[in-house]
Amino acid sequence: MSERRDENRAALHDFLRGIQRAGQPVEELRDDDRLVASGLIDSLAILQIVAWLESSYGLDFAESGIDPERLATIAGILDLIEEQGAR
Repeated sequence: MSERRDENRAALHDFLRGIQRAGQPVEELRDDDRLVASGLIDSLAILQIVAWLESSYGLDFAESGIDPERLATIAGILDLIEEQGAR
């Protein structure tokens, strides 16, 4: 695992703590656990994640659109950040 991925994971965990539902600590999730299915967030929080990715990492979903499957897990979000060459 790269140091940059670990930094991005820590930043993502910090963000998720601000939007999570009560009762499911972010730290207990594995990277491949589904965020909505786990109960951590609701489906509308995906839009908050998109806005955070755009403002924090400069990702632009205007051309590619939003693929909820890519945003369904911590690993998927981290992969998306890395693919876009962010940070």
